[in-house]
Amino acid sequence: QVQLVESGGGFVHAGGSLRLSCAASGRTFSTYAMGWFRQAPGKEREFVAAITWSLGSRYYADSVKGRFTISRDNHKKTLYLQMNKLKHEETAVYYCGAGGFALVPTTEGSYDYWGQGTQVTVSS
Repeated sequence: QVQLVESGGGFVHAGGSLRLSCAASGRTFSTYAMGWFRQAPGKEREFVAAITWSLGSRYYADSVKGRFTISRDNHKKTLYLQMNKLKHEETAVYYCGAGGFALVPTTEGSYDYWGQGTQVTVSS
């Protein structure tokens, strides 16, 4: 089992920045990649960004390219998402996910573990 705990959400004005963190614990040696997804009210969960744990290959949704940066600290077993120039429509609960070698980084259904989510609210 892998436990994931997100933090760093909050309230920000449009155009502002936030940095999300996701601390992993448990059987993390089996983790191939981790990612961030978000779910706005009344909408399905959508892919935001992902990174492979060993090589650091990065994947981004088109809507966040150039504004969001995903990174990880292998020693601290922590995933980060730096979000800049936030938009009102990006208000959502942001979830951290992790999975093993069968994981497709951009596909929600292939993730094995999820955190509880952290709320990001962007005012217009």
